[in-house]
Amino acid sequence: MDYMLKKRLLALLYPVRCPICGKVIFPHEDFCNECRKDLPKYCGNFNIKGAESFIAPFEYNAKIAPAILLMKNGIRGNAPYALGLAAAEHIKNHGIHRQSDMIIPTPLHPADKRKRGFNQSELIAKEIGRILNINVCTKCVEKVRITEPQKLLSKNERKNNLKDAFAVKAPEIIREKRILLIDDVCTTGSTLAELTRVLRQNGAAAVYCVCCCKTPIKRDDKND
Repeated sequence: MDYMLKKRLLALLYPVRCPICGKVIFPHEDFCNECRKDLPKYCGNFNIKGAESFIAPFEYNAKIAPAILLMKNGIRGNAPYALGLAAAEHIKNHGIHRQSDMIIPTPLHPADKRKRGFNQSELIAKEIGRILNINVCTKCVEKVRITEPQKLLSKNERKNNLKDAFAVKAPEIIREKRILLIDDVCTTGSTLAELTRVLRQNGAAAVYCVCCCKTPIKRDDKND
């Protein structure tokens, strides 16, 4: 069944709501008009060690936070569609889709995924893959160790916190592939940097990092 037709049919039973304010919107819409015009654009220049590039459509602040927190709290709603659409359009605007062979979402540890009910980065990645017609691999990389939240740690603690936290399950799938690495929010960049390192170490030809939101940069986060 056509994706938007399915979305319209589901909306007859479960109205689509703006993931920021909760207002009922049309099935094809991402946000309501009022919230969309206030979305904070990310205009910074941030680097992820080992990656070809980093882009994000939004800067993370109080205006966009409700859409992110819905997913963090285990509620899907329209947030994955809205954020995935914004990220896909941003990727197209930068021409990165023409350089990408596959999409990999940032993995959650199985215990964290069970607790939340889903991996929000995976949901967003699937929307991006559908829009850009790029294959999404959710089984290539896994998180094998539970880690502390990066935002609570110092710069040095972040690196040790992520050591050996990720593993590539199927290196033959990513070998010589140009990968779009997807996450919902980038704070320090340490998670994306570690994933990029692991992917490149296992044969990936290139890694392009894409997040829906980037937090305002702090002095000790630069080039982290």
